[in-house]
Amino acid sequence: MAFTLPELPYAKDALEPAISAKTLEFHHGKHHNAYVTKLNELVAGTEYEKMSLEDIITKTAGDESKKAIFNNAGQHWNHSFFWHCLAPKAGGKPSGELAKKIDSDLGGYDKFAKDFKEAAVTQFGSGWAWLVAGKDGKLAIRKTANADLPLTKGETALLTVDVWEHAYYLDYQNRRPDFVQTVLDKLLNWEFAAKNLASGGFRKRPSAPAAAQRRRGGFRQQHVEGAGGGAGIHAVDADALRLERGAQGGRQRLVARAGADEQDLGASLPAAARAIRA
Repeated sequence: MAFTLPELPYAKDALEPAISAKTLEFHHGKHHNAYVTKLNELVAGTEYEKMSLEDIITKTAGDESKKAIFNNAGQHWNHSFFWHCLAPKAGGKPSGELAKKIDSDLGGYDKFAKDFKEAAVTQFGSGWAWLVAGKDGKLAIRKTANADLPLTKGETALLTVDVWEHAYYLDYQNRRPDFVQTVLDKLLNWEFAAKNLASGGFRKRPSAPAAAQRRRGGFRQQHVEGAGGGAGIHAVDADALRLERGAQGGRQRLVARAGADEQDLGASLPAAARAIRA
């Protein structure tokens, strides 16, 4: 069983001119794919090999001896989530219940946009800016370094923006503020965020088999029986993330994706992954 790279939910040129096809070609096809490759290499033959991506992340978080596994698993999750946080002809203000929550919890859209941009721009070095639902149900803005993510704090991710340089450097060079503002204005997928808010995101773990509960929309976790009929794999709704994991003999498949940057991963990348960046 292995993690594999997901398809983008849009064509590589669909986000132009805000994000170029060349950036997505490298970001998705090279960087993200390298995380997947390295994660599979690291978990092969270990207790983590048959775990869900979420379980790998939560069980290795904070363990220095498992930092390389956590970094690659976290970056796989983060990127798989991030692709759905973007959409062509999107951005601007949300509507409906999410807009009401932003008004009540974050002081309105204009304040949210200002504070979210500040979090993204001031994240030192590599990392992520997030809109989350906290354990108390209130919305909050977070920023995390490197591969860290809200899942490790028990919070539900609604949206994220990648502020690793590989996310924007080909198009914006060192102008991270311009990249973040463009995402806010033209690409942020509020429909996806609303579905995550309504469904409970990755923190919702149903106990019944996946076949009885497949639903569309949101970042819902679903139980999928493994090849041996034993431990279940928690997956996100296929329309939202399409995390899949291969099972023997072509039985049930869950497709997960991961990739790897050379920075801060706690382990060196394979030669093939380095060659990709040359």
